[in-house]
Amino acid sequence: MSALRKAGIQPVAISYDSVGVLKRFAKQRGITYPILSDPGSKTIAAYKIRNQRSKGRMAGVPHPGTFIIGKDGRIIAKLAHDGYRERHSTAEVIAAAGK
Repeated sequence: MSALRKAGIQPVAISYDSVGVLKRFAKQRGITYPILSDPGSKTIAAYKIRNQRSKGRMAGVPHPGTFIIGKDGRIIAKLAHDGYRERHSTAEVIAAAGK
């Protein structure tokens, strides 16, 4: 995480879960960056990353990915993997941000 911050990158996550659920999740996993609650999945839908195949309890869940957003609010880069278990390395994120 410090390498991202040294590069001037502030990580932020978004989930359709409630604030309470996200607080417990972050505490259990030692997450120190902000996790934003999007209970109606409005932001998830606006970024067009909602997984339309997810139904029932999972309705509204996004496809996993990383968006690099510039200071002007525009998307600089989008990173994604086929599955939800693989994540991008710090080096990949820094390179995508042009740092």
